[in-house]
Amino acid sequence: MVKFKGQKIIVTSALPYANGPIHIGHLVEYIQTDIFVRFLKLIGKDAIYCCADDTHGTPIEVKARNLGIKPEQLIQKFYKEHLEDFNRFYISFDSYYSTNSKENKYFSDLIFERLKKKGFIYKKEIEVTYCGNCKRTLPDRYVKGKCPKCNSPDQYGDVCEACNATYKTIDLIEPYCTICKNRPVRKKSEHYFFKLSKLSDFLKRYISKNENFQQEIKNFVLNWIKEGLEDWNISRDGPYFGFKIPGEENKYYYVWLDAPIGYISSLANYLNKDTKKTEKAWNESKIVHFIGKDITYFHFLFWPAMLHASGFNLPESIFVHGFLTVNNEKMSKSRGTFFTAKDFLKKYDAEHLRYYYANVLSKKLADIDLNLDEFRDRINNELVGNLGNFCYRIISFVNKNFDGKIKAIDNDKTLIDDINKKIKAIEKNYNELNFNSAVNEILLISDIGNKYFQKNEPWALIKEDKDKVQKICSLCVNIAKNLSILIEPILPQFSSELRKQLNIKELKWKDIGFDLKNHKIGKEKILVRKIEEAKEELSPLNLKVAEIIEVKDHPNADKLYVLQINLGTEKKQLVAGIKEFYSKGEMKNKKIIVVTNLKHAKLRGIESQGMLLAAEDNKGNVGLLTVKQSEPGDDVRFGNLENSNKELSFDSFQKLKIESRQGKVFFNDLKLKTDKEAISVEKVKDGKVR
Repeated sequence: MVKFKGQKIIVTSALPYANGPIHIGHLVEYIQTDIFVRFLKLIGKDAIYCCADDTHGTPIEVKARNLGIKPEQLIQKFYKEHLEDFNRFYISFDSYYSTNSKENKYFSDLIFERLKKKGFIYKKEIEVTYCGNCKRTLPDRYVKGKCPKCNSPDQYGDVCEACNATYKTIDLIEPYCTICKNRPVRKKSEHYFFKLSKLSDFLKRYISKNENFQQEIKNFVLNWIKEGLEDWNISRDGPYFGFKIPGEENKYYYVWLDAPIGYISSLANYLNKDTKKTEKAWNESKIVHFIGKDITYFHFLFWPAMLHASGFNLPESIFVHGFLTVNNEKMSKSRGTFFTAKDFLKKYDAEHLRYYYANVLSKKLADIDLNLDEFRDRINNELVGNLGNFCYRIISFVNKNFDGKIKAIDNDKTLIDDINKKIKAIEKNYNELNFNSAVNEILLISDIGNKYFQKNEPWALIKEDKDKVQKICSLCVNIAKNLSILIEPILPQFSSELRKQLNIKELKWKDIGFDLKNHKIGKEKILVRKIEEAKEELSPLNLKVAEIIEVKDHPNADKLYVLQINLGTEKKQLVAGIKEFYSKGEMKNKKIIVVTNLKHAKLRGIESQGMLLAAEDNKGNVGLLTVKQSEPGDDVRFGNLENSNKELSFDSFQKLKIESRQGKVFFNDLKLKTDKEAISVEKVKDGKVR
C-alpha cells in the first residue's frame, strides 16, 4: 500500500514522444494514472497530475526535415493532437506541458551544473557510430543491428527489446543506419559523461529498501546493478534537436537527460512558471511515476541517480505496467488491430476502454491483452447489464411510482454491513493499484442492489404496502449514490451523469453512506449502451490525401515516374505509370489520392509503398484523382465507410469496381470524399478508376 501522510503528491505518466499519434497502447498508462489521481483527489489528497510531450532527439529533427517543416512546427502539431486525444478519454492533467520549454532548459542546465560542480560530470573521447552517407552521427534510435548480448536481430542502439540489455551503438553486431540502410563506421568524438557507476551503492540501497516498488522490477534492477553500471553518455553531436550544452558549439543534452526533467518543468508550468517555487514544491512532495516496462532502466537508475546527485527529491513510487496486445498479438495494421485513440472512438465509447483497462490492471507487472470479444462481453454484461441496469431501473421506478421522491431507507442491517465491507475493500484496492479487484467489488455491490430489488418485487408489493416499497427504493437510491462515488475514478462521465439523474452535486469519498433521504431525484436516462455485434462496414481501402513533392524518371522504365509524396506526418515513395499523360511540372505539388494499405511491391527494381489513383475513359484518356481544399494526411472515404487497415494485395485491388461519373468517384454508389470536399477527377468525366 502506498502511504501518504498529508504531503502534496505529484503524479506523472511517462512523456509521449512528439512524432506520432496516441494509440490504445499508450492509453493503458494514462488511464491507469488518471484513475489513481482521481481516486487520490476523491479521498481528499492534494494530488497533482503532471505530464508533457517529449520533444527532443534525432527522430524529431529527421521527421521534420523529411516533411519540409521546422521541428517546432512538428512538435506543436502533435502537442495539439495529443492533448485532444487525452481529453477525449477523460484524462485529466493538472499540467500538460512540453520539454521544449524555457523551464525545462532552466532545470536541465541547473541539474547539469550541479552535477558538474560535485564532480559527477567529466569529458572523454569515445567512438561513435557515424553514417558517411547521411553525414551525421547516429544516435541510438537511428542505428540497428544484432544485440551484443542475446544476438536478437533488428535491435536499436541502446536497449534490446528481447533481453532488456543496455549497450552502446558501437557494440551492435552488423549495424546499419535506419535512415539510409547503409553500414555506418566508427568515429572519434569528445562527449560528456555522468558518473553513474559512482552511485551504485546508493542505488542499491534506494531500490532494496523501497517497499512500494514491485518485487519483480526490484529483482531486475538489482541484477543490473550487480552486473556493474557503466557511466552514462549524456551528450550528443549535432545536428540534433534539443538543448545546447552551455559553453559548447555542437554538443547537445541527450534526450534522456532532459526528458524526465520534463516532470519538474511540467510542475513549474502548474506553478505559473516560478522555478524557485517549483524546486521547493518538488522537494517537499511525494513523487509517484507511472511507466511502461520498456523504460525501466532509465527511471530506476539514471533518473534517481541524477536527482540524488543534484539535490532533488527522489520518487516515492515507480509503478511499472506491461505491454498491450490485441487478441493476444502485437497491434498490427495489417490485421486491423492497430487503433489510434481517434480510430478507437469511431467504434467504441471512451469509457468502454477505461472500464476494460480497469478490469485487467493491477499492481502486478504483467502484459495486458485487449481481447475484443471479451471486451464486448464485459461492457454488455457487466457495465450495461449489471451496473447501468441497476441504476436505471431504480431511478425510473422511483420516478414512475413516487414522483421521484425518496424518504427514509429500509434499514436492512445485513445488506448495509455487507456493502460497507466491500467499500473498505474497494478503497484498499484503489490505493494498492489493484483496479481489477476494485471493479469486482463495485460490481458485487451493484449485484447486491439488483438482487435486493428483485427479491422484494416492489412492482407487486406496492399494491399492498406503498410505504415499505418507498423505503426499499430509498435504500436502492443510496446504493446508486454510493456507486457513483466508487466508480468515479474509472468512469468519470458515467458517474457525473448518474449524479445528475440522482439530483446530487459533486461528492467526495467521505460522502459515502446511507443518509440520503427526503430527496427528489431527477429524470432517468440510459447511462451506457450495449456494443452491438453488427457487421462492420469497411472500405477495403485505406485512402489518404498526399502531396507530390518530387518527381523523377524511373531509371529502368521509360513510362514510369518515381514519386516522393508527403502524407502529413510521413513521406513515402510511389512508382506510377503516369508519365505519358502528365509532365513532371504538372505532377509537382499536386494533391492526389493514394492507397496506403496496398502491399508494397518492386516495379523494375524500385519499391513502391502505395499507389496513386487515376481514372481512364474508353478513349484511353487518363486523369488523376485530386483535391483542392484538403491537406496531406487527410482521410479519404467512400460515403461513411471506415477505411481498412488490413493489407491489400494488388490482385484484390483490381477486382474492386471503382468508377468516375461526371468527374466524381464512386464505389458501390458511395461518393469518394474527404471531410472538406468531394474528390474530383482531372481530364476524365466517366471511366474506370485504377
